[in-house]
Amino acid sequence: MKKLKLPSEIAYLLAVVLLAFSVAMLSAVDFGLSMIVAPAYVLSQKFTFLTFGQAEYVLQAILFVAFCIIVKKFKPIYLIAFLSCLIYGAVLDLWRIIIPTFNPAITVPGSMDLWLRILFFVLGECITAFSVALFFKVYIFPQVTDFFVMGVTAKFNVKLSKFKTFYDLGFLVVALILSFSFFGKLVGISFGTIILALTNGSIIGFFSKLIDKCFEIKPLFPKFSELFVLP
Repeated sequence: MKKLKLPSEIAYLLAVVLLAFSVAMLSAVDFGLSMIVAPAYVLSQKFTFLTFGQAEYVLQAILFVAFCIIVKKFKPIYLIAFLSCLIYGAVLDLWRIIIPTFNPAITVPGSMDLWLRILFFVLGECITAFSVALFFKVYIFPQVTDFFVMGVTAKFNVKLSKFKTFYDLGFLVVALILSFSFFGKLVGISFGTIILALTNGSIIGFFSKLIDKCFEIKPLFPKFSELFVLP
């Protein structure tokens, strides 16, 4: 089968938009979010002047500073990772505004019929996995949460899968601390969080192979892509 040509830059934008869409969908379902986005969700629930996307800005800005301290290096090109965060957060908030089912002011999270919640959860998980798999195929840095893992493992030659496990658990601990500190109960974390943690890796792997089979992803600006070098 002849592969479809897809510019890296278009693939990047598609990944950002789809990832934001899936997170908006999963937050409306209220079965629990992934460990990575749960802290920002809890923060936005406590400080209502912050949108979900804006809460991501706050946490990922802190994470970006931590990254530069850990690798003992800063390059202006690294800011692309935070730019990715800004785009993702803005699109996330936009999806939650323009789609009534995803808008918590119109549809209370978890208030949909059970069959629809299950359907949205499965779709959200698949779209999330596809988006992440697509991010791995492009040269542009993803948002800071993923860039942190890529950069630290590259700098210290750490096995990615092992580091990612502890990294995700760290986010889970932060989400739990914020949740119980602010509300005295679990918020944004439920059985769906566990399902996502156990299945995401396999589903991402499936979509990664499918993308390789169907698409030829190359940059429109090869010289620019050479600037994206990790520590």
